[in-house]
Amino acid sequence: MKELIRKLVESFGPVGFEDEVRAIIRAEVADLADEIRLGKLGDLIAVKKGRGPGQKIMLVAHMDEIGLMVTHVDKRGYARVVPLGTVFPLYSVGARVRFADGRLGVLEVDWRQDTSKAPTLDQIYIDVGATSQDDCPVKVGDVAIFHQGLESVGERLIAKSIDNRIGCAILIETLRRLKQTPHEVYCVFSVQEETTSVGARTAAYSVDPDLAIAVDVTGTGDTPKAQPMAVEMSKGPAIKVRDAGMIADRRVKNWMVQRAEAAKIPYQLEIFRLGTTDVQVVQAVREGVPSGGVLVPARYVHSQAEMIDLGDVENAVTLLLELLKKPIVLSNE
Repeated sequence: MKELIRKLVESFGPVGFEDEVRAIIRAEVADLADEIRLGKLGDLIAVKKGRGPGQKIMLVAHMDEIGLMVTHVDKRGYARVVPLGTVFPLYSVGARVRFADGRLGVLEVDWRQDTSKAPTLDQIYIDVGATSQDDCPVKVGDVAIFHQGLESVGERLIAKSIDNRIGCAILIETLRRLKQTPHEVYCVFSVQEETTSVGARTAAYSVDPDLAIAVDVTGTGDTPKAQPMAVEMSKGPAIKVRDAGMIADRRVKNWMVQRAEAAKIPYQLEIFRLGTTDVQVVQAVREGVPSGGVLVPARYVHSQAEMIDLGDVENAVTLLLELLKKPIVLSNE
């Protein structure tokens, strides 16, 4: 999967500008799906029709990544920005960024008398090498992403936008390996998760699924002085219990745990305090959708150097295949 992951993470796709990523995914799934739909807001929905009787299952992974939008160019040609999604200023200083046309820039911070405090995003600017406002090649409304290629460190990968191109890669690989299922499987590659999850919300309204699973990343508690969290890299995908925006349906969580244990797939239970996923909004669509998540443990999320373990990715695919190949029985036990 490494070359697929490389194509996805190195592509340009900040919130609201997912076109390049969508084109890559569409080419990858063209021969894998029975039907491909394009949502009005830009979601790509690849449908795999099962042999039934089964249920309508929605797997959702977002295509967008965090980014920056230019709000103002000063008289010397420096661009001020607002975030698209959660951008941490501390991760930004000294980072390279890339605009849609390939132009590069450097993120830097204003001079501050007190450097003991972390900078704010209002103090961050982009230097694109311009000498004035007139010769600055970027303008108000232009968007940029972190500029960082994929690197391998043993079985671990480092790149920008692993959140959540790795989820997209997992859905593509699941479609590739899913030979038989009783269900109708809808793989939704959604837009704008990093801001409002509007893509997943509207896609869920269109699909009207019986059950939904977010495929995304989560944090870890295995770095020095990390906030305590019972998730580590290299110990398998995490099954969602709760996050900052939702409580996973207990029946869905139990079903995932039972299937993982029966198939001897390593897994962890995730309680994440800092963020949420697309299924936060999916679970409240129409009459409600029982929802859960399969998450890949990731370090340094929302930086230009996010890190994951390939073994966790492979086990996430294996778990999804195990979940999809049999009828679904949900219980509170």
